[in-house]
Formats: sequence, C-alpha cells, structure tokens
Amino acid sequence: MAQKTDLLLPVMTGQPVIPVIKIGRLADAVPLARALARGGLKAIEITLRTPVALDAIRLVSNEVEEAVIGAGTILNRKHFEGAVEAGSRFIVSPGLTPQLVAAADESSVPLLPGAVTSSEIMTALEAGYSLLKFFPAEQAGGAAYLKSLSSPLAGVRFCPTGGVTEKNAPTYLGLPNVLCVGGSWVAPDELVADDKWAQIEELARQAATLSKPR
Repeated sequence: MAQKTDLLLPVMTGQPVIPVIKIGRLADAVPLARALARGGLKAIEITLRTPVALDAIRLVSNEVEEAVIGAGTILNRKHFEGAVEAGSRFIVSPGLTPQLVAAADESSVPLLPGAVTSSEIMTALEAGYSLLKFFPAEQAGGAAYLKSLSSPLAGVRFCPTGGVTEKNAPTYLGLPNVLCVGGSWVAPDELVADDKWAQIEELARQAATLSKPR
C-alpha cells in the first residue's frame, strides 16, 4: 500500500516547524503541549525516548484537543501499535523496515519514515513513500546534501530533523524538497524544567512565523 499522504501532508505543510520533544516528567506533557499549540505549533512529535512517553501521548491526546500529537523514535511494530493505541495521529521513525511498512499498511495512522542515502530513499519510494524524514540532518550532510538530492530524486519531500536550529531552519526551509523541519529548540530542557510555559509559547510563536524565502 502507498503512504497515506492525504493525512500526512496537512501535518507537514500546516506549520514550518514540528516540535520534537522528550517528556521526562509526565506532569509537563499537557502544559507543554498547550504552550506549543498556543504559539501556533499544533502538530507535536513526542519521542519514545523516556519511560513516560506513551503515557504523555495518551494524556495530551485526551486533554489537549487543539494539539495533533505524533510519536517519534518508532523502531518496530510494537512501538507503532503502542503509539497508535495511545492516541498518536502520525508516526515518525528514523528509518524504514519491512516490519514498519507492514504495520503502517494495517493502520489508518500515517508513517513518516527516515531516509538519508539515495538507496534508502529509493527503497522508500518502492514501498510507496515519498514524504520522508531526513535524519540526522546536520550530521548526514546538512542542507547542501539535501539540496543535491532534489534533482535526481524529484518528487520526494523531506522534514529534516537533527541539529536543526532557529538559525539554520530558514536554510532548510528554502530548499525545494523541504516541506517543514523538526526541532527541539522551541522547548529547551531548562525552560521545561522551570515551567516557563510563556517563554516556550513565545519560542513557538517565533518558529511558527518562519517561512520559505521568496
């Protein structure tokens, strides 16, 4: 089956930056999601990198109606199914495997898989995936590398994540094959730890105004 682009495209084109967040304290999940959404970043990726991640996804899904919650760092079918059960509306993975393709085919929730090399991208295309995560973006060659893919692999669109900051995000957004970027700078650990929700809301508002250079 093909990628569910009709469900994924609105997430990727609805805002220039998708916050990539790690929830260490469950109590932070709802106020953080609300702050990001108030700032204009309603689509939020919560990574499965902490013991409370699935509970955080479930809590935000139930209590923050304005948020569109996705799950990141999905590595296998168990992760995929657990994230969907918790209420995830999109799934993000650092790569693409037959197991993940099968899980996505059987689900109504769209998958945004990662790919870096030409072979990985071509494998994704063969599986019906043309919307991809480019991870780790900076470490894999950055904007210059991603730009070089735009001609031979035309039609593929990316969300670069990994090392993307407020300073280099506009460069990525200026590429013809980039729809949005993923970033953690909108929710710094120190602001979350100190419950600085108003400051996070302002960072989100600034990120929401980023656009592709004309």
